[in-house]
Amino acid sequence: MTDVPQTPGAAPTRWFLAGVGLAAIVAIVALAVLINIFERKQEARLPYFRVVAVTDTTEDPAVWGQNFPQQYDLYLKTTDQVRTRFGGSEALPHTPTEADPRSVVAQSKIEEDPRLKTMWAGYAFSRDFREERGHAYMLDDQTFTERQQVPQPGTCLHCHASMYLPYMKAGNGDLIRGFEILNPLPYAEARKHANRAIACIDCHDPETMRLRITRPGFIEGIRALKASEGVANYDVNAMATRQEMRTFVCGQCHVEYYFQGPEKRLVYPWAKGLKVENIYAYYQDAHFKDWTHQETGADALKAQHPEFELWNQGVHARSAVACADCHMPYLRVGAQKVTDHWVRSPLLNINNACQTCHPLAEAELRTRVERIQENTFNLRNQAMDALVALIADLKAARARGVPDAQLATARELQRRAQFYLDFVEAENSTGFHAPQEAARILGEAINYARQGQIAVREPGYRPEIAGVDR
Repeated sequence: MTDVPQTPGAAPTRWFLAGVGLAAIVAIVALAVLINIFERKQEARLPYFRVVAVTDTTEDPAVWGQNFPQQYDLYLKTTDQVRTRFGGSEALPHTPTEADPRSVVAQSKIEEDPRLKTMWAGYAFSRDFREERGHAYMLDDQTFTERQQVPQPGTCLHCHASMYLPYMKAGNGDLIRGFEILNPLPYAEARKHANRAIACIDCHDPETMRLRITRPGFIEGIRALKASEGVANYDVNAMATRQEMRTFVCGQCHVEYYFQGPEKRLVYPWAKGLKVENIYAYYQDAHFKDWTHQETGADALKAQHPEFELWNQGVHARSAVACADCHMPYLRVGAQKVTDHWVRSPLLNINNACQTCHPLAEAELRTRVERIQENTFNLRNQAMDALVALIADLKAARARGVPDAQLATARELQRRAQFYLDFVEAENSTGFHAPQEAARILGEAINYARQGQIAVREPGYRPEIAGVDR
């Protein structure tokens, strides 16, 4: 074979040209990356494009949505109804009437578990109590519940409507004064001041978009709590950190509360602390009752929805994980982090809500959560059985003519067992926010109910339980 003659210097020339071409390609790619980074940084400097001006009187979320279309589109999804194993609601058809124009409602909890009617006998919740639904329904579900057949005050709107602007208008610019004016009004009259469910203005400053607290109940409640911890004159909007605010804006409403005095002032009973025994002690000192139990004559308490209080006893709170981290996790849109305003159960959004911190399979995380909830639900059923048994014993004793003085201890134990049980029953995580605390509370509820049964059977029985005596 004859070798092909090579031109001297041809091979080095080809390698040189290839190197120049490769360098050019690398330079072009690098330039494109730098341009992309620059564009993303510019996007990050402008958190939103101001299409319209929003002010402290812009209540309609659709107007805010022109500046924040991603968040607004997600906010609109709170109409979705998806049930998890232990919570949430499927849409049930409802025939509209003049009294209740809703075409869709949630399942009735008191029909699912009639023991609840016994626990709340004589109280409005024994008439109507349904599974929780998204924020989109919060005002209509309160307006048209059968509980309205029992007169309700305007105070109820505090957590079921966009109330910042109504309070400011009623108080001529004074939030607290407007709160005080609307609270004692009959619900139907106060309802005329409320135009919609929760809106952007309730949680965001329209000038800076920073989170803010607009609910007087929380402003006063957190001040009382901080005072009990040695912090005087706490101003939540000036002193809370941003991460704290990502919980506090939810804690404005997801809390235990009561209506104080004839003025029906909404009060969060936190002056002694957030644990169930602290709140119970507060009610004891105030000699407060929600109603007199129809079947036993006990001065009964109705827990509301103490998510904030129970969360505070759990590992997520101790780890500085905020409500928004799980229920409103961040989404990536370009260079921006957008908070997911489709507020819902983390179990419906495990990838963003849980796997950011827990690098485990979705099925494993779901199983862990549902195991906690299953254990809590089983304890809840045991506590419910114990309470219903105590109520039956007290009812039978009254029918036999046992004097009230001999039933005082049993009634006090019913009051306490019922409040402890309801503290977990009304809390919407089925124990997940603080599993060990929920189990402790339910265990004590069972004990108080069984102690109450002994007290019915043994006149003069006085258990050594702190707080039983008024």
